[in-house]
Amino acid sequence: MTKKTPPAAKRGEPIAKAAIGIVGLDEVTGGGLPRGRPTLVVGGPGCGKTMLAAEFIVQGATRFGENGVFMMFEENAEELAANVRSLGFDLDALVREKKVAIDYVRVERSEIEETGLYDLDGLFIRLAWAIESVGARRVVLDTIEALFSGLDNHAVLRAELRRLFRWLKDRGMTAIITSERGATTLTRYGLEEYVADCVIELDHRVTDQISTRRLRVVKYRGSPHGTNEYPFLIGHDGISVLPITSLRLDHDAPATRLSTGIAKLDEMLGGKGVFRGSSVLVSGTPGTGKSSIGASVAAAACGRGGRGLLFAYEESASQLIRNMKSIGVDLGRWTRRGLLQIHASRPTLQGLEQHLVFMYDEVREFAPDVVVVDPISNLGAAREDTALRPTLMRLIDFLKQSHVTGVFTSLVGDHGTSLAETQIGVSSLMDTWLLLSNLEANGERTRTLQVVKSRGMPHSNQVREFVFSDDGVDLIDVYVDDDQVLTGRRRLGAQRVGRGASVTKPAPARRRTAR
Repeated sequence: MTKKTPPAAKRGEPIAKAAIGIVGLDEVTGGGLPRGRPTLVVGGPGCGKTMLAAEFIVQGATRFGENGVFMMFEENAEELAANVRSLGFDLDALVREKKVAIDYVRVERSEIEETGLYDLDGLFIRLAWAIESVGARRVVLDTIEALFSGLDNHAVLRAELRRLFRWLKDRGMTAIITSERGATTLTRYGLEEYVADCVIELDHRVTDQISTRRLRVVKYRGSPHGTNEYPFLIGHDGISVLPITSLRLDHDAPATRLSTGIAKLDEMLGGKGVFRGSSVLVSGTPGTGKSSIGASVAAAACGRGGRGLLFAYEESASQLIRNMKSIGVDLGRWTRRGLLQIHASRPTLQGLEQHLVFMYDEVREFAPDVVVVDPISNLGAAREDTALRPTLMRLIDFLKQSHVTGVFTSLVGDHGTSLAETQIGVSSLMDTWLLLSNLEANGERTRTLQVVKSRGMPHSNQVREFVFSDDGVDLIDVYVDDDQVLTGRRRLGAQRVGRGASVTKPAPARRRTAR
């Protein structure tokens, strides 16, 4: 007998949550931290525990009307305010407005050893006064180890830990308590993670000389949540978390078409260009013109009054503008008008996940119509970088959800079994795939372009000659003489003597990619 799922009304109400205000983390936690309950944030030095807690307090006071108390045991108020000012947060102003109370509790190891009987009654009195002074609904204690430094009686320690968490619960405080990692356990005392309702682990690791911060929700009582590791970035606007598993294939598919800026390429793509919000892969060997196509698409978007965002990993912005100007693509015109932004950096500047979080933030802030990543193959530190494909998948899904057209260039080797094999195997993720090649014959090299696939539209099956001029990128009509396709000097020679003819239409078998 099939067991029936009870109606939603009988399942009970979900637990109340307090929005954190950190991009991505609210999505990972399903809406925020458990309201009126303590959350433990644990991690090693330099992983961002204090910054996360500070942003929780600031966002509560500025965005959600929930004043807060930040009680610290290692830094004083001046040091904390100076540290978070780099994230754009003015704690001093919030203190003056009575929205936040900051209290530095000096804890001396010698005093703890001499006291004998140890309890937290003094802390509770001080914390209660701070809460009442600003009408706080949020509390941060940073860090819990400082409270019990030098206390050897583990029975007292455990009892006071439970008492602290219960005290916060009884007063309905949405609290973050920071804790250091233990040597063999998640936390130093091995108890905090059991009494907390929610546990978030932060990690700062270095792989191949590249540092990356990651976050994981270890547990969350009474609520579903993301359980994977999520890269996060501490930037000038605070913390940004990349919610990997939250990305579902539920985005809309616009029917609007956008020109690539290359008229004859648009003709090869059903006469109208690519779909808005689609992903376009431009792959080829060195020198085939991948960057030029990406720049042409970005310039075309700006020419329509839209915005373009270009991430370059091989050339500086100035060098890219100069080089594209030589073929009639004036990117500098659009950067000066504020319609095009170029972010140029070495891939080794930061970790792969941090590159991705940075792209997310820039897309959200600038709201472009087109994003160009040139080239994605440079983001892989090693030839077989297993992390690059899922990273690119997240970026593509994010752009699709935002209806932003993505153009990704990729380098393939000069030699190999097939030029259609990209270095990172991402072609299956793309809606449109343009393959560029160098054809060497008759003592010269000729660039060619073909549309390998383009989902949802008829597209040409021709291999077209691809040229640069002072007026930009152009494609040459297929020129046939005596059943042979002529390119380069042979085509020009046949045209001069009037032999052969251009084939302006694609071959009869026009392909339509269903998926």
